[in-house]
Amino acid sequence: MALQGQLDRVRDAVPRSVTFFQEVWAELRKVHWPSLKETYAATGIVIVICAIVAVFLGTVDVVLSQVVQFVLR
Repeated sequence: MALQGQLDRVRDAVPRSVTFFQEVWAELRKVHWPSLKETYAATGIVIVICAIVAVFLGTVDVVLSQVVQFVLR
């Protein structure tokens, strides 16, 4: 009995997989893919924000390390 149930699940796997990939393809066709110009603009914004955050965290690190060294002396 259990073997028959497993065989039925295996037989159903191929049609379900085909249906799944058809639905995935249909959803991907609905996606708004950014243009090259939009991609460059978004990448630039990410790089600038990362640089700002890096400078901020570096400054905080230097200040805190100076405070800790002062306290430990």
